[in-house]
Amino acid sequence: MWLATITGVGLGLALRTGFHWLIRRGLRAPRVPHHTEPMALGLSAETIFITSKNQKQLFAWWLPCADQPRPTLLVMHGWGSNAALMLPLVTPLQQAGFHVLLLEARCHGRSEDDNFSSLPRFAEDIEAGLVWLKQHALCQHQPIALLGHSVGAGAALLVASRRRDVVAVVSVAAFTHPEIVMRRWLASKRIPMKPIGTYILRYVQKVIGYSFDNIAPIRSINKLRCPVLILHGEQDQTVPMSEAQALYQAVPFGLGQLRVSQGDHEGFTDMAAEAQAVVRFLRLHLDPQPPSSSPAQEQLVELL
Repeated sequence: MWLATITGVGLGLALRTGFHWLIRRGLRAPRVPHHTEPMALGLSAETIFITSKNQKQLFAWWLPCADQPRPTLLVMHGWGSNAALMLPLVTPLQQAGFHVLLLEARCHGRSEDDNFSSLPRFAEDIEAGLVWLKQHALCQHQPIALLGHSVGAGAALLVASRRRDVVAVVSVAAFTHPEIVMRRWLASKRIPMKPIGTYILRYVQKVIGYSFDNIAPIRSINKLRCPVLILHGEQDQTVPMSEAQALYQAVPFGLGQLRVSQGDHEGFTDMAAEAQAVVRFLRLHLDPQPPSSSPAQEQLVELL
């Protein structure tokens, strides 16, 4: 009798462990290799590594616009993306007078692996990037803004909601609530909510160490004390436009801007126009004066 009981308990534990492994494997972010380098785009970048939580090393490109202190934008990619995919933003930002730090979250790009990735861990990695910037001679006593895409946007909003030293946030293709994202994922896999889906939702929250409600972008954005620009593609099928509108409605009065453009979750039809919109927003809230530049650069700044 006791042997059958022990066997049954052991089998149950093995099945649960295997099920948990399948959940984590199914939700693991794909590691996408870099498709290009700054040099290929005519950019001069310093490759650095920043220590985050669990002593993990984060890959980053540091792209200063000048050898003088200037406002800085920290850029965080989205789920399954990397810093190389954010490179098209750099040139207009530099020409407008901003230093740029392109950061990669754990388990992404060339950053170190960890046992899992999550929105709170993206936020921890952004915090590590802020620590690095504040120690850099070109950034000390200068305003710092955050730009994030998708999960990176949710993480940027979470960080900004906790701090008073983030001057502005650009949120690109952010969702409102992790549970909504998870429910869409479960539906795409044809996993029924009861009982399996409900169990998965509870397990994921246990693993990441936070309830979805506490890290939801719609809750973070409501706590902001800095201006936020919400960018969203009208054809986004991953995160519907209605979520961008809900986020905008949740921004404290007078701090939010919503820009709806042609495009989907991965990009906009006219990336140059969106980069210009970001530059205008940042120049308004960080520093209206671009650095000294060549006549060609001055002409481009005027166009922006």
